[in-house]
Formats: sequence, structure tokens, C-alpha cells
Amino acid sequence: MAKSSADDEELRRACEAAIEGTKERIVMSIRVAKSRGIWGKSSKLGRHMAKPRVLALSTKSKGQRTKAVLRVLKYSTGGVLEAAKLYKLKHLSKVEVITNDPSGCTFMLGFDNLRSQSVAPPQWTMRNIDDRNRLLLCILNICKDVLGRLPKVVGIDVVEMALWAKENTPTVTTQRNLEDGPVVTAVTESDLKVTVEKELVSQAEEEDMEALLGTYVMGIGEAEAFSERLKRELLALEAANVHAILESEPLVDEVLQGLEAATNCVEDMDEWLGIFNVKLRHMREDIESIETRNNKLGMQSVNNKSLIEELDKLLERLRVPSEYAACLTGGSFDEAHMLQNVEACEWLTSALRGIEVPNLDPGYANMRAVKEKRAELEKLKSTFVRRASEFLRNYFASLVDFMISDKSYFSQRGQLKRPDHADLRYKCRTYARLLQHLKSLDKNCLGPLRKAYCNSLNLLLRREAREFANELRASTKASRNPTVWLEGSTGPGQNVNNSDTSTVSEAYAKMLTIFIPLLVDESSFFAHFMCFEVPALVPPGGVSNGNKAGSNDDDDDLGIMDIDENDSKAGNDSAELVALNESLQDLLDGIQEDFYAVVDWAYKIDPLRCISMHGITERYISGQKADAAGFVRLLLDDLESRISMQFGRFVDEACHQIERNERNVKQTGVLSYIPRFATLATRMEQYIQGQSRDLVDQAYTKFVSIMFVTLEKIAQTDPKYADIFLLENYAAFQNSLYDLANVVPTLAKFYHQASEAYEQACTRFISMIIYYQFERLFQFARKIEDLMYTISPEEIPFQLGLSKMDLRKMLKSSLSGVDKSISAMYKKLQKNLTSDELLPSLWDKCKKEFLDKYESFAQLVAKIYPNETIPSVAEMRDLLASM
Repeated sequence: MAKSSADDEELRRACEAAIEGTKERIVMSIRVAKSRGIWGKSSKLGRHMAKPRVLALSTKSKGQRTKAVLRVLKYSTGGVLEAAKLYKLKHLSKVEVITNDPSGCTFMLGFDNLRSQSVAPPQWTMRNIDDRNRLLLCILNICKDVLGRLPKVVGIDVVEMALWAKENTPTVTTQRNLEDGPVVTAVTESDLKVTVEKELVSQAEEEDMEALLGTYVMGIGEAEAFSERLKRELLALEAANVHAILESEPLVDEVLQGLEAATNCVEDMDEWLGIFNVKLRHMREDIESIETRNNKLGMQSVNNKSLIEELDKLLERLRVPSEYAACLTGGSFDEAHMLQNVEACEWLTSALRGIEVPNLDPGYANMRAVKEKRAELEKLKSTFVRRASEFLRNYFASLVDFMISDKSYFSQRGQLKRPDHADLRYKCRTYARLLQHLKSLDKNCLGPLRKAYCNSLNLLLRREAREFANELRASTKASRNPTVWLEGSTGPGQNVNNSDTSTVSEAYAKMLTIFIPLLVDESSFFAHFMCFEVPALVPPGGVSNGNKAGSNDDDDDLGIMDIDENDSKAGNDSAELVALNESLQDLLDGIQEDFYAVVDWAYKIDPLRCISMHGITERYISGQKADAAGFVRLLLDDLESRISMQFGRFVDEACHQIERNERNVKQTGVLSYIPRFATLATRMEQYIQGQSRDLVDQAYTKFVSIMFVTLEKIAQTDPKYADIFLLENYAAFQNSLYDLANVVPTLAKFYHQASEAYEQACTRFISMIIYYQFERLFQFARKIEDLMYTISPEEIPFQLGLSKMDLRKMLKSSLSGVDKSISAMYKKLQKNLTSDELLPSLWDKCKKEFLDKYESFAQLVAKIYPNETIPSVAEMRDLLASM
């Protein structure tokens, strides 16, 4: 027999080289022929379609696990093996030998992880049956050792393979996992055969099969005769078993008779046990009845004792002490008796809670005595709440009336007095704990009390603010400045708005410094005193307005929230906050009118003081961000809006003053509002404080926009001198705002806008003067430029009006006495300008513009008329420099 390719060492080494780097070991490599079949149909082998391939079985150890793969290798163009495909043996589900191949050397391997099950797997054809058996036995052995299972085998006689394995015992190389790790060992194919046999049949079955096969002497090809003989012997064995069962019938009858006798004995014994059980049950019921009666008597005794104790406790709970009843129904609310009132309130609160279901057994809640006592306590509560509410309403009104009747509490002529509510708060603090208990007894009673307190204190606050504001305005000495800044009729020499009005801003700041902290403190005191469940309006240790000198009432930290810590709630309840803001509106409403009066008074004295007042107000608003005193924030926002409105009135009036310049019959020179605006802007910059920059920038934008629009409209009334008028005014605007534009971005933007307009006006005016003196010269040049777009330069001298003779005539008329023409340009420029300061710069621009135009003309002449001579550009430059 020819040597199998499975024993070819060179083939094994070629396979190892092809998979080098994968850390896999070759178990077997063998040459095969690959072809294709059709699923479900056995196709004839087409040897001419077969392709040579090499199948290599390899294993790879990874930790305690071993992976087994089947590699398909093909020959490259140089005859070198290279990997083509890889199949993992863990997905091998079926090994099928093709029955249509008479030689039996063709088989298919079915894998359960193929992407397309509609494409049939390849068919592998071996050289002979020995190669096929060696490969398939090796695959089955690896599946058993490595994977612990066998694939389905179709079309192979297992007995035939077992016999073949006994006869062929060549050495093959496989891989085993020992305890010390994976090692490669040499085993024989008989070992592989034994492994397969152990999987297919057990050891006992194998011995029986060998004994049976040794009994019958026949060839292995007589399989059908052997099968028929086995069937006959099986039938004979079954018949013998049935015969043996029939012969044992007498023995079975004897056993059944013994079982019936035993059953009768058991039934008699069960009847006796039933009789005894009935008698025992009757005795047990008698004993239980006696025990039940004894237990009931004992339980009744215990219950009676417990009931007496509970009734004693309930009666103690329902008893109303006479001293508390007298205090609640008719006691005095003087300061000396407040301790007794607070103790009575605490007892009443605990008594009411004690007869409620959570604290009282639900079985007692419907008792008549409990209901009557609850009604009695509710009557005590309503009586006390009514008496206390009436007393507090009268008390608040009497306190405020006493303070209002004493003029020493308020500012008087020649004396500004800071409002001082320390004594008022001290007296109110006496009843703070009482209010806490009133809230716990009846929340609804707080609404009228809060209303009464707000109405009473509102009268005091408004009186204090009115007297303070009146005396503040009367004591502030400041001369009133006129509001006309940009009026065109005002004489140029009039000096406006030079008086110092800083005292106006200081008065407004003083008003805020005194009253804003006072209002915030009053809001905080009111929220705590009237038991609003909101956070503190001013953080502990914080300053309400960002100014430490704003309030020196250190004793206003009441600590009222600590009166009864069990009843207080630190949550920010939105409903409570809404109710607080509504009450603060009642408490402080009307006081804003005195602030408005100070703002209007300051505006009448000096409208520009709105800028500094706006900055002061912004600073106070930023200081109130963290406060919950909503009315104070609204007051500051309204003040800011009113200041902005008043300043807007001033800006609008100034804009109307600018627009009235347009109505004058004729305007020459620099308009009066140009330098006045610079003075106004300088003054406005001095008044800027804090965040009033935006307010001023908006005013600048409106002012300058109206100024430029009005300037353009006035210029259009006299087109002849429009450019002179514009350049003089734009220049004056730049000169007057040069310093401010360097520091104010908004003015810098308008400065650059005026600069661009000035340059455009200069260009138009200078061009007009040049064309007035040298019109023929530059018209001739313009004709040449127009024709150069349509014809060549050589043809231009032959055009009508552009011949060399025409050029000479034009040069003679335009440049003979050019010095006189240039002098005339200067005189015209000097005559039209009303400001001598602009003359040098404009004359320099004029000379430069003339030289640029003349240079362009000289280049055209040199290109079109090369043989003609004209005065050179250098000569013209020297002439201009000498003048």
C-alpha cells in the first residue's frame, strides 16, 4: 500500500509554516480533493471539477481550555501552502459520507455556524478508504477529548470502522491535556479506535459482542444473514420469558392468599382504634370546656382591672384645670400676665392634640364624654383666640397712634431724624410667643391680625417718609440749572450748567440709605413676627443694601423663629411667600410716592443728576438680589424706571432742540449744538456711577443720530455750499470730542463715523474747486479715458476734437498762467471756509489731489501723444510748493 500523505513530514512542516504565529500545533495534515455538491441531492463526482487542498487538524491551548480547528490550505502560484479557510470543531454538527461515491472516499462536514445554509458545504475526496478512516477517527477523537461530545455520523458502518482501527495501528500525533498542562504525545490509532468504541458501546456490550461474534463463524460480508439470525434468536428468547411467567402462576396465587389474610387483620385493628379514638375525643372535649371557662374568668378579671386604669387615665386627660380655664376665658393680656397666658395656650394645645385620634385610641373617639370634652375645649379655644385677636388689633393701633402723636419721632425743620423702631419692636416682641400659639390654635386668625398690623404701621412709615423727604428737600441747597443745553437760539457765549448740583444726588442717596434698610428690616421683622414660614429675608450677619452704614439697629435680630422650634418649618412654601408679599404690599404701599417726589425734585434742579441717581439705584438693586422682601425690590425697580423715564424726557427735549435748528432760514459755519454737545457729554461722563453706562450710551446714540440727520438736512437746503458746511461741522465734532472718544467706546464709534463723512465732504469740495479752474484740461483727459475702452491708443489722435492741434490749444488755454489758476484755487478755498483752522489741511489735500490728477493726465499724454511736450509733474510740484 502506498504511503499516506498523513505521514508526510514535509507536508506537516509546510502546514506549520503556513500557520506560523498562531501558536497552534498540527495534529494531522492530509491531502484531499475539494468539490461541490447540492443540498438534499447526491451529485456525481466530477473529478475534472476537483481542486487540490490540504486539511490540517490543529489544537491551541489557552489556560485550562483547548481549542480545536480544521484549517483548509491551498497551493499558491509558487506551490507554497497558504491558509484558505478555518472551521472551528466546536461548531461541527455532522459527518456524512456520500453514498453515491462507489469508493466511499467522499464525505462532507456540516457546521452549524455557516452564514448561508442555502449553499451546500464542500465535499472532500480522499485517495482511499484508509485515509478517510484515519482523518475521521482523528476528528471524532479530538471532539471527544477536547469538546466532550461527538457530532452526528451518517453513512459510516461503525463496526467496520472499529475493525479497521484494530487492523491499522500506525502512530499519529495528537495533543492531550494533562494535569501539568498541554503536552504533545505519540499515540496509536488503536487508541483512537478504543476511544470511539467507548463512546459508541460500553465495555460490557463490547465483551458480549465479541463473544457473540466468536460463536458464529461467518464472513463479515454476510451482514444480512447475521442480522436475520439475531432476530430469530431474539424472538426465541421472548417466547421463553413468556413461558416462564405462565409456569409460576400457583406461586402467585399462594402469595395473594397471604396478602388477603393480612389485610383482614389490619381492618379489625383499625376498627378497634376508631372506637378508642372516639372515647378519647369525648374526654378531650370535656377537659377543653373546663379550661375555657377558667380562662374566661381570669381574662375578665384582668380586663376589669385594665379598664379601671384606662378610665382613670382618660378622666385625668379630660379634666380642665380651673386656673387655665380662668386665664383662657377672662385673663388679662398685660405684659405681667403673659407667662400665664402662654402656659394656658401650651396646655390647651396639648389637650386638643391629646384627644385627637393619632394620640387617642380610636375606640375612645366616639365616646360621649370625649365628644363633650372636645366641644368644651373648642369653645375655650375660640374664646381665647377671639379675645387675644381683639386685644392685639387694639394694641397695634394704640402703639402707632402714640408714636404719630409725638412729633419728636419725625424730622422737623432744620433737623433730619432717622426713623427708630427699636422701642416699637421691643413692645411687639412681648407678644411674639402669643402669636405663635394663636397660629397653632387657629391659622385663620392670623389674616385679620396681619391686616391690622400692616394698616397701623403703614401710617407710621408713610408719615416718617413724607416728613423726612420734605425736610431733605428743604435742607438741600442747590441752584436750579436750565434744561436747555442744545437750543440753537442760545447765544454762543452763554455759559450753561456750570453750577454744582452734587447735593441733589447726595440727598437721593441719603433717602435710600436711610429707608431701604429700614423697609427691609421691617419686612423681615413682619415675616418673623407674623409667623410666615419663609426663609430669613436678610441672611444672618449680612447687610441688606451692601452698605454697612445703612442700618445700625443691631437689636432687630428677633430670633422669633426659635420661639417654638417644634412648630416652625424652614421650607420655602410658595403659597406662604405669595401671602407674605401681599401683606408687605399693604404694609409699605404709598411710601413710594415720597421717593418719586425726591426723584422729580432732583430732575427739576438738574436733569443730568438722573444719571448718578440711576447708578445709585442699580447698586441697591444688586444688593437686594438675595432678599425675599419683594416689595423693596419692586420699589427699587419702579424708582429705576422713573429715573430712566425722566432722563428720557430730558433726552427727547434735547433732541427736539437739535431738530429746531433745521427750521432756521440759513445756517453757515459750525452749528451751535456741536460744541455744546461736547460740553454736555463731558458733564454726563462726570455723573456716571456703577451700571448707568448703558443709560448714557443710549442717550449718546440718540443725540448723535439726531445731530447727524439734522446736519445732513440743513446741508441740503443750500447744495452749493453743502460740502463746505458738512466738512466744517464734522471737523468741529471731531475736535470737540477727541478726548472723550479715546475713553468712551460709543463716542469713538461716532467719532469714526464723523471722520468718514468729513473725508467724503473734503473730497467732493476739493474736486469741485480743481474742476472749476482746470475744467478743459481734465475734460480732455476724461474723453481720452472713455475712448480707450473702445479703440486703440494709436487711433485716438485721429478722433474729432482729440488731435494734436486740439491738445496744444487746450494746453495753451489751461496751463499758460497756471500759477494764477492755482492762486485762484487757494483764494476760492479761503473765501468759502469760515474756519481758518481748516485752511492749511484742506489746501494740502487740494495740492495733493491736483498733482494726482495731473500725473494721470501726463501719463495719458505720454501714451497717446508721445512726441508732444507738456510741463512735467516735477515742475508742477515745485510750482505748488513755492506758493
